[in-house]
Amino acid sequence: MRVKEKIIGLTGTNGSGKGVAAEFFMSHGYAYLSLSDLIREELRKQNLEISRNNLIRMGNHLRKKYGADILARRTMKHVRGKTIIDSIRNPQEVEYLQNQENFILLAIDAPPEVRYERVLTRGRDESAQTLEAFIAKEKEEMTDQEKGQQLQRCMRMANHLILNEGTLEEFHRKLEAYL
Repeated sequence: MRVKEKIIGLTGTNGSGKGVAAEFFMSHGYAYLSLSDLIREELRKQNLEISRNNLIRMGNHLRKKYGADILARRTMKHVRGKTIIDSIRNPQEVEYLQNQENFILLAIDAPPEVRYERVLTRGRDESAQTLEAFIAKEKEEMTDQEKGQQLQRCMRMANHLILNEGTLEEFHRKLEAYL
């Protein structure tokens, strides 16, 4: 009997290292899927700018229109073999994915000051020019609206919490335990 391949979900705060974690798993043969990529696709279809504000707004709109787990449902249609699923931000997405065979959810976090410095070097439209604005923007992702983003709740639902506050090598060593 063939054992089904592992599916690893990633949730966590902005700038915590989810992308770095995804790259690590991809370097070990995992396919990559992102719930945010589905939102970006919707923004492109509607000729809207792909900004952090629009991503949040469109994600919340899709959840309201099609159900809070819509992004997870659409993403699972593309899973083939061992896969990393990034950008999980709603508890119903977590619940849907946790019902999939061999799924584990990792929450990635780091102190706000460390994360803010990381996002500054990323060069994306983060909608935050100061640490205070960064923290305020993050609060938008911490809502308790059923069809919105509920990042803290998702992080509490994770199978494991990984703190990424050290070197890249230390972070990779922590991730190795989940290969």
